[in-house]
Amino acid sequence: MNFPFAPKPTACPPVESLTTDAGEWLKIARQRLTGVEQPGLEAQLILGSVLQLNRAAVLAHPERILSPNQLAQLDLLIHRHLAGEPLPYLLGHWEFYGLDFMVNSAVLIPRPETELLVEEALVWLQQHPDRRRAADVGVGSGAISAALATHVPDLWVCATDRSRLALRVAQENMRRLGLTGRVELAEMDLLSACHGPFDLVVANLPYIPSKKLTDLQVTRYEPVEALDGGIDGLRLIERLLADASRWLAQGGLMLLEVEAGHGESAPALANRLLPSTAVDMLTDLAGLPRVLRIVK
Repeated sequence: MNFPFAPKPTACPPVESLTTDAGEWLKIARQRLTGVEQPGLEAQLILGSVLQLNRAAVLAHPERILSPNQLAQLDLLIHRHLAGEPLPYLLGHWEFYGLDFMVNSAVLIPRPETELLVEEALVWLQQHPDRRRAADVGVGSGAISAALATHVPDLWVCATDRSRLALRVAQENMRRLGLTGRVELAEMDLLSACHGPFDLVVANLPYIPSKKLTDLQVTRYEPVEALDGGIDGLRLIERLLADASRWLAQGGLMLLEVEAGHGESAPALANRLLPSTAVDMLTDLAGLPRVLRIVK
């Protein structure tokens, strides 16, 4: 039946026209990101990266009009994130121990559990004011070195890595944080070209057993060479420990991050290779073995 008085249908407006202000975009982005842990927060961070604003500025002006180019960038970032790409790589930076670090796919994303290692190292450095020569093995983005050097102004750090691409990231982070003169970067295998002695040695080496890597989402985007610890996950850690007597100062401290499954095997390995040291394991907030502590 015809109704000549009925209004003519109107075309639906494009999605872009419904999301031209920041507040509306955030609402829709939260709905799209329901599969992530903190959709609201991550939407705000993504919007802030495109607008080049911090979260406070993003939230303070929900009426801000987004341009078609900005909307296109935002849609691409959301799409990549939903496909599994980690948020820090999308943003190009990430926070660790109160500092902001540039990150890309050449380096691992700094993680909260590594802060236990930093906290333990800082406590020891405060207790030993005459111990100021440190080494960071497998520096990656430079997060550990930078956190230590920032909080201990007279600390000198020799930071090594096999990856030239990772060292470039670390170099940029040291420049941005004003630490270039105090964190010396070197391309080498472990501490093979260093003679020491070092008062403090820290390392977050690859420690995931090779057979576990195939089941981990993280290997799709983060560098496998920074994750693969060999058959038992202790291949590089064993090599580092075997060489420790050459460069670890008497009374010095070594802190190594390990996998939770290494709670017994890592201390046993350290006791075998360094029988004259005191060895124990530190647990993280979840009660899991996380940091191997060795005092010479």
